[in-house]
Amino acid sequence: MKKYITLFLVMGGFLLSSCEDFLQREPLDFGNENIFLKSTKDMAYFANTFYSLFPSNKSYMNGGPYRDDENSDNQTSFWSNSNFYPGVKEVPKLGDNSAWKFTTIRQCNYFINLIRERIENKEITGTEKEINHYLGEVYFFRAYDYYRLLTNYGDVPIIDKVLPDDISILKVSTRRAPRNEVARFMIRDLEIADSLMMETAPSTGRLSRDCARLMLARVALFEATWEKYHAGTCFVPGNAKWVGAKMHPDFTFKAGSAEAEINFFLDKAIEYSDMVAKVRPLCKDYKKMFTSDVIDTIPEVLLAKSYVATVNGHGVNRALSLAGKTGYTRSLVESFLMNNGLPIYAAGDYYQSDITIERVLAHRDNRLVESLNNVFLPRIGSRDNEYTPTGYQVSKWLNPDQAGSETGGTTANPIFRAAEAYCIYLEAYYERHKDLGGNCDSYWRALRDRAKTNSDYMLTISRTDLSQERDLAAKTKGIDATLYNIRRERRCEFIAEGMRLNDLKRWRALDNMVNYDMMGMNLWDVMFRRYANAEPPITLKEDVISQYDPGDPESKYIRVFRVNESDKAYNGYNFPKPHYLEPIPLSEILLTAGDATDLENSNIYQNPGWPIETGSVADYTYDCD
Repeated sequence: MKKYITLFLVMGGFLLSSCEDFLQREPLDFGNENIFLKSTKDMAYFANTFYSLFPSNKSYMNGGPYRDDENSDNQTSFWSNSNFYPGVKEVPKLGDNSAWKFTTIRQCNYFINLIRERIENKEITGTEKEINHYLGEVYFFRAYDYYRLLTNYGDVPIIDKVLPDDISILKVSTRRAPRNEVARFMIRDLEIADSLMMETAPSTGRLSRDCARLMLARVALFEATWEKYHAGTCFVPGNAKWVGAKMHPDFTFKAGSAEAEINFFLDKAIEYSDMVAKVRPLCKDYKKMFTSDVIDTIPEVLLAKSYVATVNGHGVNRALSLAGKTGYTRSLVESFLMNNGLPIYAAGDYYQSDITIERVLAHRDNRLVESLNNVFLPRIGSRDNEYTPTGYQVSKWLNPDQAGSETGGTTANPIFRAAEAYCIYLEAYYERHKDLGGNCDSYWRALRDRAKTNSDYMLTISRTDLSQERDLAAKTKGIDATLYNIRRERRCEFIAEGMRLNDLKRWRALDNMVNYDMMGMNLWDVMFRRYANAEPPITLKEDVISQYDPGDPESKYIRVFRVNESDKAYNGYNFPKPHYLEPIPLSEILLTAGDATDLENSNIYQNPGWPIETGSVADYTYDCD
């Protein structure tokens, strides 16, 4: 086993630079603090720097929320994802090459502690309402960035102050905390944000109180379901397999037991999602929220990012008009119900088959109709940028009126929608109580009504056969038809919005990704003739598109990675369990180790199955369960 002691010895001052990597010690360049941050204008200016953390539409072919689900089973690019197979993903050497970054946390800590002191000393000019609001925004952003760390790493250090350049203090302060305590810390921050922020944002494009409530519900549901479905494994505190057990020998759940801890988070999710859902009606026009320039006035949209063509215009509409080098999967498309509320396999002749795109979309949930481009000839003749790997072209974010510009797109993107609160409430309530009481009925029917689908969800549940569902989330331990249909609702509601991977992780659904083909449309029954008969004819070459095998009925569907035998996903994805969490960079482990020969006892312990050595893949024999 190659321990990187040599790296430590050769690189003079490595420990100090590693310290800088971990804490992101670059100066906070906001001017002279003796004169800055003494007015609400200054506070707003400081908080503005964090709005770039939110997802945004990018320039032509450079992505945006419409491509963020390519890291899941919902969507794919032409290139396989190394997170879903063994042998490629490695431990990074430095924090700069990973998501293990604390720049935002440090900046938030600087602001919060300074502003708290100045409020107490009455040194800030402005109304109390505005002062509180901007302070609340930064509490929100600290929790928002911690959510990124939690979903990637699980246990992380809880840091609520700007730490000095003192290695003895850093070693203690940077100890990884149990993930449930990290989630509780985030919830406290969001409760503070909720108490401080205004109900109506002080200006367009800024956070409001409901954003904090929705984010709190998101955090709580994520942690509750992670702890439930990963219970007893190395990924959850409170058992001998947990990788933090040695560092925290006296660990106990704050709520008294593992079950009580899960219920604590579920109760929070129910409470705070209900606060948002009961005052925020759904927009009747689903697609309007993704293809309009101004959406801040829509009650469902809690926060949106707007664009000005000559300032920050984007190229999303142009990219999607040319397929955008992305595509939905067969699994996603088949998960959508018929508009009569039945799954496709239970609908008889009402489901018109999948031999053409227009047949796929006939009588379907309107969210699919408005999100999948109903084109006669999907752009599949090449693996270049202006094509789709699956044939199922994304149109949810496409405004055809702006398709001519690569840089001047002005359609806004929603960042928080109340529909998420509806979905969180449904899932958290059912997980907690095992029934559909409370406001479940009204919230579920509202989602179905907006989708122009029969709102009788009990009919759907009664006709659901989990063995016929292709969804990875239909195969998890303890699933029943009701819970699966709640998950289905969430999947369909947030198509092409980047929500799917975290759902698969928290449900432990990636355990079911075994020899899993990323499939697209049915090409080889009927559609291939359209390409042959096109003017000029379009050749579907074997180095571009998977070919039909008469001995394999499933080969009529595009298999995205069944093109080049050297592709590690040629025979399907096989998810390695250590990949549920990201590896900690070596530089961060070295930071708090006693010395370079004692890395196993670092306060920043490595995640399950990952070695303490750079350039190495995970140990795929590691007993995660």
